[in-house]
Amino acid sequence: MAYAGSDAMFRVTISGKFQAIDDAGREAVRAAGGTAYTEAGTFTHDPSVSAFTFRCQVPAGPDDGEDEAALGAMAALEAYGQPYEVLRIGVTDMRDIKIRRR
Repeated sequence: MAYAGSDAMFRVTISGKFQAIDDAGREAVRAAGGTAYTEAGTFTHDPSVSAFTFRCQVPAGPDDGEDEAALGAMAALEAYGQPYEVLRIGVTDMRDIKIRRR
């Protein structure tokens, strides 16, 4: 459930590497390519599609923290059905971002 506040999102970045990805898996990852943070997630990757960065936007509930956001992003990554190893996870709570207006 999404929290009703503005900017009630987490942006999660997962760096990893695929393990034994097949041609169909490579094509699925290429099709989900991009740098935007979306709820389904997007990939940037090396030319061989072995190392990747996965960007995912996860709705923030009123009591959600970084652990819940990371689990939500991992579920989105799992939906692609490719074997992987996580190297690093970074979580940004967009509720903490202050916009300075001029």
